[in-house]
Amino acid sequence: MNALTLPRHPRHGPKAVAPVPDMALARGRVHELCGPARRSAALWLAGAMTGPVLWITPARNGDRLSPCGMAGWADPGRFLFADPRRDEDVLWCMEEALRSTVVPLVVADLPRPPGLTPVRRLHLAAETAGMAPLGLILTPGDGGAPGVESRWHMAPAHGADGPAWRLERRRARTLPPKAWQMRCQDGRLSAGPAAPPQG
Repeated sequence: MNALTLPRHPRHGPKAVAPVPDMALARGRVHELCGPARRSAALWLAGAMTGPVLWITPARNGDRLSPCGMAGWADPGRFLFADPRRDEDVLWCMEEALRSTVVPLVVADLPRPPGLTPVRRLHLAAETAGMAPLGLILTPGDGGAPGVESRWHMAPAHGADGPAWRLERRRARTLPPKAWQMRCQDGRLSAGPAAPPQG
């Protein structure tokens, strides 16, 4: 039986994934996406990149991505799915995938934020990898994983004009908090400054 062989990605390339200006996620680091539209945010970032995507989620989690729903964000054919039986194996799989130099984007859909030690291990794995992959951990609610490079919150903000989302950079090592209004126009997602939250 032949093993699945994926192309290795170049060691040199963009140091960050920047889908729109002033919004960059450093490669070789782990970032947190939280909020009710965290999976949409991860799919949007996947669409801004090239190459395969490894999406890891606990087997007991009944939520599964639908290829039809994914297609508006990113090509479903680029995704590989892993569903470990034990929750603790999700982070182990992510660590090994980041270190492997095979996939440029590794996503772990977690039931709760991990602790500082697992996040540090993920950073070390991503930093030592030859291709500087991007690691995303998805956490419910407002997130709160310690030690992440940045934390982003995305929530639906649909209106009469059509589908829309509010994306907030809530934490970053070198950048201040900021918010964007994301809109779907002509089948493409665009981002502009968000209005201040009401109330």
